[in-house]
Amino acid sequence: MSEMSYDAIVAEAKDRMGKAVGHLEGDLKGIRTGRATPGLVDHIRVDYYGSMTPISQMAQVSAPDAKTIGIKPFDVSQAAAIEKAILASDLGITPVSDGKIIRLPLPMMTEEQRKKLAVHVKEMGEQTRVAIRNVRRDCNKHAQASKKASTINEDQEHDLEKEIQDLTKKHEGDVDTLLEKKTEEINTV
Repeated sequence: MSEMSYDAIVAEAKDRMGKAVGHLEGDLKGIRTGRATPGLVDHIRVDYYGSMTPISQMAQVSAPDAKTIGIKPFDVSQAAAIEKAILASDLGITPVSDGKIIRLPLPMMTEEQRKKLAVHVKEMGEQTRVAIRNVRRDCNKHAQASKKASTINEDQEHDLEKEIQDLTKKHEGDVDTLLEKKTEEINTV
């Protein structure tokens, strides 16, 4: 364990905890709730002349109504490739295409699907909390190593551990907010 400065340890904690929350936020965008949002297809990649490209870079993605996602390829010749990628994805939606615009009609979710999805979202949140707590543990170890190496004194170590705990609580609160919002989305459609 190498010694680090007070500010470097705080910066590492903020950065890594922020990335964990950001990762969860991105994962939650890709979860289908029954309401159409362009974010549902963000994770799907299409083989575009040998390069795996996100749909959002190949087409205009919109939600013309609450039950449909519209995808209008910039290059109409790629419509079939986009359809193929959607079918191969974990989305579970069959695309409808007229050759120029691809429509994804979202079916209604059953109560059982909603419950399973809510449990899955809760598990994702718990994994993120564990990641945040692991960052706290690592940063506290850095603080102890820095005190041993006399980079910081005992009071600074105490202040640092308190600041890391405050960051942990803040980021766990962010996770709770994201989970509440997604769970509400799942249950109100």
